[in-house]
Amino acid sequence: MMSDANADFNQVFSHHTAFVNGIRQHYVIGGKGDPVVLLHGWPQTWYEWRRIMPALAEKYTVIAPDLRGMGDSSKPSAGYDKRTVAEDIHQLVHLLGFQQTFLIGHDIGAMVAYAYAAAYPHHVRRLVFAESLLPGFGLEEMMDVWRGGSWILGFNMTPDIPEALVAGRERLYFESALYKPAAYNPDAIAKADIEEYVRCYSAPGGLRGGFEHYRAFFEDAKHNRESGKTKLQMPVLALGGDSCLGDLVLKSMQQVAANIRGVVLERCGHWLAEERPDYLVELLLSFFAESDTELPSAPKLQSDRVTDTQSRGYGGFDTTILPPVLRQRISSNNSNIVSG
Repeated sequence: MMSDANADFNQVFSHHTAFVNGIRQHYVIGGKGDPVVLLHGWPQTWYEWRRIMPALAEKYTVIAPDLRGMGDSSKPSAGYDKRTVAEDIHQLVHLLGFQQTFLIGHDIGAMVAYAYAAAYPHHVRRLVFAESLLPGFGLEEMMDVWRGGSWILGFNMTPDIPEALVAGRERLYFESALYKPAAYNPDAIAKADIEEYVRCYSAPGGLRGGFEHYRAFFEDAKHNRESGKTKLQMPVLALGGDSCLGDLVLKSMQQVAANIRGVVLERCGHWLAEERPDYLVELLLSFFAESDTELPSAPKLQSDRVTDTQSRGYGGFDTTILPPVLRQRISSNNSNIVSG
């Protein structure tokens, strides 16, 4: 388990382990009030939220678990479909004495958050879906390498080969192929932070546990298409970085959520909580504070654009204008994206 350098952080937050749904789940908890559950992405852990947790803990009980197979949670051989992972989190929340929660997911964690909200819609007050596309509703287009999609997704899904090639080279793969290229600011994730992530993924079973989340995408897509027949009714906020997925996040989630708005964060890539933590806190606190009868909104800074369900219809992804982290945009298509 990592050693926190920040003494103030340690005064508010503590590390724990719970046994839920047949696994040992590590989580960090602190604060007081209604629960806010933060679900991390890959290749990260609960640690990706460290910069926003103290501000949220001033008003809420913040719960940041390591997903199964990642961080300091156990790494079972199976159970990586997002419905199962969502059940892990649901059982943890109830074990801690909570029922309804504000739920935030990023990357893989966003897929888990959707599965949680679809399975337990009355237990999710508000959902934040950040920098991810939903299997069955947009992710497949993003995987189309022939059209400029990401090779990383298919590579991670391949059985056994990624472990063999990445083992002992975790830092090289994460930093060169992910942390820096997917960021607006390539220095947003510092060397010490990368070391913490490498520590977790270089541990026995760490690489496999992360890759198994990708290998479950086909099953996830099947589950999501079933769940998507009934749209989510709770307020949903879709967040994208303009140097990464941008408004594709909103377009994906519009297909499965009825009450949704999106924000594209400028000067930001894939790593929202590490690239623009202060603005992310502002967005979250504003979203949480709204009454349940309002459409989710967010403070509109001059440098950020806000889009909603009326702004642009979804008719399928145009993969010729994929975001720059996956392919350098064709300059003539850049005019299709309008910033505020």
